[in-house]
Amino acid sequence: MPIIVKLDDMLHERRMTLTELSERIGITLANLSILKTGKARAVRFSTLEAICKELQCQPGDLLEFGHTLEKEAK
Repeated sequence: MPIIVKLDDMLHERRMTLTELSERIGITLANLSILKTGKARAVRFSTLEAICKELQCQPGDLLEFGHTLEKEAK
């Protein structure tokens, strides 16, 4: 998957656990975990907004487009 989720990095920078974030924004730990591990197929804007608001960051701080060598070779 070319989209890289950097939620773990942001949590580390903010010295916050996934559990703390979950409690603060009212999103289940399971759903945040799916997002953090990059297994999510979609993210609601309301979820992204809540995360960014709590972590005081921009969406681009959490998501990155990663190039793959396989696609570059074509």
